[in-house]
Amino acid sequence: MSLNPEYVREEATKVESDSLHTMSAFHQQSHFWGRLTLLFVIFASLSLPMYLSFVLGAHPGWGPIVAGLIGYAAFIGILWVVEPITYFPVLGIAGTYIAFLSGNIANLCLPCSSAAQKAVGAEPGTEKAEIAGVLGIALASLTNTVVILLTVLGGTYVIGFIPESIQASFIFVLPAIFGAVLGQFAFKTPMYGVMTLIVGLLVFFSPIPSLLKIASCVAISIAIIYNLEKAKDKKTNAS
Repeated sequence: MSLNPEYVREEATKVESDSLHTMSAFHQQSHFWGRLTLLFVIFASLSLPMYLSFVLGAHPGWGPIVAGLIGYAAFIGILWVVEPITYFPVLGIAGTYIAFLSGNIANLCLPCSSAAQKAVGAEPGTEKAEIAGVLGIALASLTNTVVILLTVLGGTYVIGFIPESIQASFIFVLPAIFGAVLGQFAFKTPMYGVMTLIVGLLVFFSPIPSLLKIASCVAISIAIIYNLEKAKDKKTNAS
């Protein structure tokens, strides 16, 4: 018994149309719930500092807030634009919402998405790969959230057993983190790392207002490195 080629084409077109309709509905639901949850998290994130600042009167002043924002944005502000564009083709619509909501994209969400796609034998860019990637990201984010929740709930209890002499050293945690970030980048270009450290010390002991010290340090370092790289390129082109 032979099959009618026209019938086969019609059935294939119908299946493809149904599949596209299903994925379209999935993407619409992803946009709806993704935007809703992100707005809710933004509101929840702002609620506590707003309550502490304006209800309990613990507002630190706009100077430290602006200085911290400038310093933080100077380090990773560019990633706020680059990361969504770079990761979207791999994560997909739903995966992007989940990944940027939970964080740890490069070291958690992307590897889990890739592992899930490989586990089911899905080709990158296909609908099967998108669904598998979303499931991998969702499970990884859920596991990460549970671990963080247990750590937060048990952290206070555990800290109670730590001697006060060790607890006093916790004030150095944030400087240690910034030092680790500096070391991470300075390892690739030691000369720039030393130079940036010198610039930071000079700015720190200078009469520049505290509000502008972080921004000044970043701006001066970028300007020096830019000019050094530009001079290096000229020298390379000339030779």
